[in-house]
Amino acid sequence: MSFDAVAAEAYDGFMGRYSRPLAEVLVEFAQLSETGRALDVGCGTGALTEVLVRRFGQTEVAAVDPSPQFVEATAARFHWADVRHGTAEALPFDDDLFDATLAELVFHFMTDAAAGAREMVRVTRPGGVVAACVWDLENARGPYSPFLRAVEEVTDRRPPAPRPGTSRGDLVDLFADAGCLDVAESELMVEVEHPDFDEWWQPHTLGIGSTAGQLAGFDDDTVAAVRERARELIGEGPLRLSATAWAARGIVP
Repeated sequence: MSFDAVAAEAYDGFMGRYSRPLAEVLVEFAQLSETGRALDVGCGTGALTEVLVRRFGQTEVAAVDPSPQFVEATAARFHWADVRHGTAEALPFDDDLFDATLAELVFHFMTDAAAGAREMVRVTRPGGVVAACVWDLENARGPYSPFLRAVEEVTDRRPPAPRPGTSRGDLVDLFADAGCLDVAESELMVEVEHPDFDEWWQPHTLGIGSTAGQLAGFDDDTVAAVRERARELIGEGPLRLSATAWAARGIVP
């Protein structure tokens, strides 16, 4: 899936509020060393990059994303980091370069998740760590799951088809098949506050990421009915909503 037409600010409003706290718990789960060089695969606007920079310093962090506007936004935030344009399936880095390679909320957007896992292993030195997480869509525990449920109940439009990483064991299998040792799985949960329903609803109308196209083609009355059903599901606010991601961690042989 391409984010080329998505402004960095719009993505932050849609997913950034969840990806920032998720990045913190992903790094904790990954059990990284205190020093070393790290790569953020599919950096988006830099939620995970920021956590890695705090830990290792800007000069020891690299990031890559296929969307030019995200590369520009992340490079502007971290002037001394090595931020490049590229895909997870063909990382623009040499072999055995990083002590840790991480991917937050990326595998379900890859065109070839198995190739992405192999590339993460390739650029990580022997004994280094690879880790990733993706929202648990198998059990409707993503931050946008109430929106997708409202759309389905009102319109019969089904949620997007399952993607790699969104079910238990997906990331474990990808890392194991890529040759990783001691692959472990966990669930990572975050909670986010929204001042009211309107603030939660607005980003879901932008057609970004996993909710893209869900309201396309509906008239105003249908969209209003979806909105009202979503309000019934989550409440008027203030809202404190949780979301859970599957995570996996492996050691490069």
